Amino acid sequence: MTDHRFVLTFRAPDRPGILAAIAPLLAEQGCDIREAEVYGDADTATFFSRIAIASPVVLDTLGTAIAPVATELGLDWGLHDLAKRMRVLIAVSKFGHCLVDLIHKTEIGQLPIDIVGVVSNHEAMQQTVEWHGLPFHYLPMTGGKAAQEATFAGLIDEADADLTVLARYMQILSDDFSAGLQGRCINIHHSFLPSFKGAKPYHQAHARGVKIIGATAHYVTPDLDEGPIIEQDVRRVTHAVTADEMVAIGREVEASVLSRAVRWHAEHRVFMNGNKTVVLG
Repeated sequence: MTDHRFVLTFRAPDRPGILAAIAPLLAEQGCDIREAEVYGDADTATFFSRIAIASPVVLDTLGTAIAPVATELGLDWGLHDLAKRMRVLIAVSKFGHCLVDLIHKTEIGQLPIDIVGVVSNHEAMQQTVEWHGLPFHYLPMTGGKAAQEATFAGLIDEADADLTVLARYMQILSDDFSAGLQGRCINIHHSFLPSFKGAKPYHQAHARGVKIIGATAHYVTPDLDEGPIIEQDVRRVTHAVTADEMVAIGREVEASVLSRAVRWHAEHRVFMNGNKTVVLG
């Protein structure tokens, strides 16, 4: 019998004995634990866990067995089939470095996702997207922001997208649109947040004379560039680096940071924890 590959994720009020109750339950179903990561957050008294499982039983059967114990322990939990790749819709404007990196890493199997389409308010990336055999949706802002976002939201629903990725999509989402995507939308900000928010952060950094620049992948919320941070990285620069050179250096960082955040989300490693995240593994 071929084993199914599942991931069990949960959070719960922190208390002794949570794993001691879960592990025997999985063993009774014939499951083999292949990975297990846990974290107890002292600030919120919350316990987080991600358990990768090889299971001889199907998802529904295992979920039915877990449910009563999960209720008893007060778990906020999910059971995910790793054979079901996450469906991702990407939004981009004129700069394609993050988009192309995501497409390439998906094609070589480095990202466990299916890209179901690309949305853009410009036509600059259409030829590249269609060359890769992906649907391209041109959504100009000429009809107004509300109409454009309504069409965007419709495309997310039609594509049955699990995750929307803003890969240098240079439009500020409305509060309502952002709220509707909460926990299901990742943005790459070309700065090491919380520094240098908003437009042209590399030029802001250059004007301030910083010695480190970076990029931040975070979940989108109605608060601009304030969503829970998933991943960050930096590069050192000197006084001799121009603002334009900072932009060029930053593009490499942006692409790698965004792809890591998307992979971790697709592998069910990221937990929202108030205005922060817990990333297991």
